[in-house]
Amino acid sequence: MTATPDGAGSLAKMLHILQLFSETEPEWSTAAIIEALETSRSTGYRYIKTLHEAGLLSSARNGHYTLGPRIIEMDLQIRLTDPLLLASHGVLEELVDKIGHSALLCTAFRDSVLCVGEHRAPSSPENRFSRGQRRPLFQGAVSKVILAHLPHHRLKAIYARQRKEIENAGLGATWSEFRATLGEMKKAGYVLTVGEFNPGVYSVAAPILTDQKTALGSVGVAWDENQRRDVEVEHAVLAVKQAAATMSERLLKQQRD
Repeated sequence: MTATPDGAGSLAKMLHILQLFSETEPEWSTAAIIEALETSRSTGYRYIKTLHEAGLLSSARNGHYTLGPRIIEMDLQIRLTDPLLLASHGVLEELVDKIGHSALLCTAFRDSVLCVGEHRAPSSPENRFSRGQRRPLFQGAVSKVILAHLPHHRLKAIYARQRKEIENAGLGATWSEFRATLGEMKKAGYVLTVGEFNPGVYSVAAPILTDQKTALGSVGVAWDENQRRDVEVEHAVLAVKQAAATMSERLLKQQRD
């Protein structure tokens, strides 16, 4: 059955409830949810009841909710079956052995980049980018290298929505400049940034490509120049590009099999 416009809008509003929950606001009252949705009490109660019955919300105490156990089940399913994660098995660990610092696996999510996997080096700080966190699409090596390999039509749509953010990020003041900047990144096959999130922190990332040569994700490493003066940039670039190539080949083999 095809969803009506009103039905699709109701579904979107119901699913928006899940986006209200965050690390700083992990618990929401029924009244607060309804107020945030700007909907009627009866509709709000129906949405909450539906999500609760599906296991996507859990009752924390009378009239208060947290995210539900079904999400934990879904996370396990993703960890066991996601093609990108399966292709990364052993590769991130080997990359950490070569570079001596943490490796990240990322993918595009809306107009941002989401970390979906990681392997931490023993001395890595706990507050660095990690699984489940997002970063802007126009800042950082793991983001920019994905951006450079997105399909043309998607880049056009992104530019139309966020041309000011693109210009502020130094990626181009016009569509032509933007495309030229991304073209250089694509030609290089990797992106190197310094200090974009933390002063003195180097980051190198390479794209994980589909058979159409568009980016399904990226793999990257980062290190603090003040703490790790023994890391050679050229060595890091080669190691990251090899890791990305290995994952790309594994993904292609998964599709053939």
